[in-house]
Amino acid sequence: MKIYTLTGDGGKTSLIGGARVSKDDPRIDAYGTVDELSAHIGFLIDQDLDESLRAVLIRILDRLMVCASRLAAADEVLLKDLPLLRQEDVTFLEESIDKLSSNLPPVKFFTLPYGHQSVSAANIARTVCRRAERAVVTLSAQSPVENVILSYLNRLSDYLYVLSRKIKQDFSIDEKPWVPK
Repeated sequence: MKIYTLTGDGGKTSLIGGARVSKDDPRIDAYGTVDELSAHIGFLIDQDLDESLRAVLIRILDRLMVCASRLAAADEVLLKDLPLLRQEDVTFLEESIDKLSSNLPPVKFFTLPYGHQSVSAANIARTVCRRAERAVVTLSAQSPVENVILSYLNRLSDYLYVLSRKIKQDFSIDEKPWVPK
């Protein structure tokens, strides 16, 4: 099978099920941004992280693939054959946030997102996650989107923020407060 099909040369692409839409369609933007987020999560997994953190991130990658596939299916009939994102996936993120937060100092100020390559990778993933969430909100204004996808992306950005703080702690990096000048 060839990787190039030539079918997208005119600015259109296919959704799951074969419907053709413009490559700038909000649905394409939504699942494309989730795909971009997955690549950043993959980069984060490749950093010098504790194996338990990697395991959570690999699970997140799987759930993001589910999000992207469900966003790529505009037809209700097709959705029934795709894997589900469930409220338990959101709960897993909440529990993971609570676990990571339990040994972190309280947040008292805005912090600057740097200090180590792994910290930066987590913060880039966090900001792409926020963009993915905005793209899904835009899509939801014109087409039904499962609420659990929005909840998952919202919670995931929180997880990535807390993860960046945990990585700073693991590498003994002080949080740098933002001091407006």
